Amino acid sequence: MTDAQGPTRGILLMILAILLFTAMDATAKGLVARYPAPQVVWVRFAGQLIVVALVLGPRLPRNLRTRFPLLHFWRSAFQFGATTCFFLSLPHIGLAEATALTDINPVLITLGAALFLGERLGPRRIAGVGVALIGALIIIRPGAGVFSPWALLPLGAAICYTGNALLTRHIGARESPWASMIYAALFGTILAAAALPFVWQPIAASDLWRFALIGCLGTGAQLCIIRSFSMTEAGIVAPFAYLGIIFAAGWGIVLFDTWPDRWTVFGALVIVGAGLYVWHRETLAAKAAANS
Repeated sequence: MTDAQGPTRGILLMILAILLFTAMDATAKGLVARYPAPQVVWVRFAGQLIVVALVLGPRLPRNLRTRFPLLHFWRSAFQFGATTCFFLSLPHIGLAEATALTDINPVLITLGAALFLGERLGPRRIAGVGVALIGALIIIRPGAGVFSPWALLPLGAAICYTGNALLTRHIGARESPWASMIYAALFGTILAAAALPFVWQPIAASDLWRFALIGCLGTGAQLCIIRSFSMTEAGIVAPFAYLGIIFAAGWGIVLFDTWPDRWTVFGALVIVGAGLYVWHRETLAAKAAANS
């Protein structure tokens, strides 16, 4: 059950997760310009494996026990697919554009949660997702040069992310988030390692901290998103994933001196408004339910 404070906590965790994910993606974009994308993907998952092992220490074997081995397999496969598709697109598509294309996932998550998880699909959630989608379309402006064959990769990432989110919500609080973290990291590290003999490029000493940063950011983002989906219904937090477009535009300004145009700013304001509406209405509904 979602308590009165659940929506707020879940939403804040989702926003933090998206901020960390976009920071990781911005760091990866700089690296895939100089290193093969499969190598960067491997570092992302290997870094998470190392961070989780260091955090858990002697508790690691206990957290390997799970009641959902098959679900963890598919959840890990979806996460690997989302990361791989997105990183492979970055040498060919701008960060903000790739993020915008990936951010069709709130629509898919909201619909999937209603179809497969039995969550409510009320007018507030439909309105929030729909308005946020309009904001995303304002930013990417279909037909304005964003769509290309490479745009299929972020769209594939969106589908994989949706599968990952729905399985994360399905497992929910029935298991420690560390189990999901461990199995996703193991799956990604092992699978990506198969490509390393064919693509490995020596890492410059000046780039070591960037590779380490990817592992840390990815780990923090994944932990936040697991906790968000575990405590809050997917239909509530899904629209806040659209903030990734805004964060990605910000990272583009800071790191790549790429400034958004007025349509991007306008679309971002629409997305923020939709997110604030969902948060306000769901928080009021949760308080009313708690007081009844």
